[in-house]
Amino acid sequence: MQPPKLGRQTFLKDNIAPAASNTPRYTGRYFLILDKNSNEVLETIRLLEKRWGLSVATTADFITMPPNENLLKDADALVFNELGIALVGVEEDKVVQMKLSGSGFMVVPEKVVYIPDEVSADNDINNGATWGIDITKVLHSPYTGAAVKVAVLDTGFDTTHPDFKEREITTTSFVPDEPVDDLHGHGTHCIGTACGSVNEQGTRYGVASDAHIYVGKVLSNQGSGAQSWILNGMAWAANNGCKVLSMSLGSPVSEGESYDIAYERAAQFALSKGALIMAAAGNDSQRSKGLFSPVSSPADCPSILAVAAVDSELQVGDFSNRAINPSGLVDIAAPGVNVYSSWSMPARYRTISGTSMATPYVAGIAALFFEKYPDATPAMIEEELRKNARALPLPPEDVGVGLSIAPK
Repeated sequence: MQPPKLGRQTFLKDNIAPAASNTPRYTGRYFLILDKNSNEVLETIRLLEKRWGLSVATTADFITMPPNENLLKDADALVFNELGIALVGVEEDKVVQMKLSGSGFMVVPEKVVYIPDEVSADNDINNGATWGIDITKVLHSPYTGAAVKVAVLDTGFDTTHPDFKEREITTTSFVPDEPVDDLHGHGTHCIGTACGSVNEQGTRYGVASDAHIYVGKVLSNQGSGAQSWILNGMAWAANNGCKVLSMSLGSPVSEGESYDIAYERAAQFALSKGALIMAAAGNDSQRSKGLFSPVSSPADCPSILAVAAVDSELQVGDFSNRAINPSGLVDIAAPGVNVYSSWSMPARYRTISGTSMATPYVAGIAALFFEKYPDATPAMIEEELRKNARALPLPPEDVGVGLSIAPK
């Protein structure tokens, strides 16, 4: 079957839905990674249109709203002007022609992105706060993330959740045909940890309780998505002045595989706009069986902090990935086992485990640091995160600099 026009997503969504036995790695579409040493965008647009006869849209076409593939109509290609990347949905023979053209770009397949596998857990409520809030010293911090914009790119958010009825929330969905409503629950859980406050009994489970929440729905209600949706979300968050960008999502990486250039371009763009980015290291390991997997993509990018998961005894989560590849280091660790947080209604709360749960802890703590140092650059906040972390008697390839700790 031929790849669809970019604006016709039924085929794509059907083919990237998680399957029990076979989860695809690629969407069937491709990125053209343009040469950053010269201004290739206009030349590439002309090449796509005149040489290959493609209908081309660009992110510059979307002035009043972020790019959404539902609005691309019959476009064959979408050029991300700010990133120097073009997404194309064309026949395989045309892709071969592009690869052989030698026209100043690389051609790489677009990845399918997933929520890391969740791990069931038991409730962890104790002494009026979750163990993660307690051990990261969030309760002792005078900061709440006030006025700091925090973006969480995930499965969306349950905007009806009663714990957030007084909060400032900005939402956008990049998933074709799906509003921002989180019918999965994963995104609501991550936002609860990063930016939530207390449950109906007054138990504290969220870190940056006064942050301005930016919800970018980049994964479907089935928990999967196309890489371009994540790139759109990253650019949207950066252009809206978000200081923190949290991504509890990823694609598996093979041993020896390098980081994804498209993600790295988006991360560098976000950094240039003042945003610090963190992503889940991944849940593909089975340490108890001696099986270790590399840090997932996009967490393996140099410009993105990779977050590992530890339990309440400060031991590495059995599932947490390891720094195996040279370009995929683990930067820092956070609570990721038995993490209690908000969930889509009517469940309201759920306790689960994963590096997905650890990542929003670091995001929330970064927001506290941005409140403490409002004029700081992302590099300065990253340095504060590293300096303030609690050293652990564990290898850095497993936990990086140690446990993330809130500022005093």
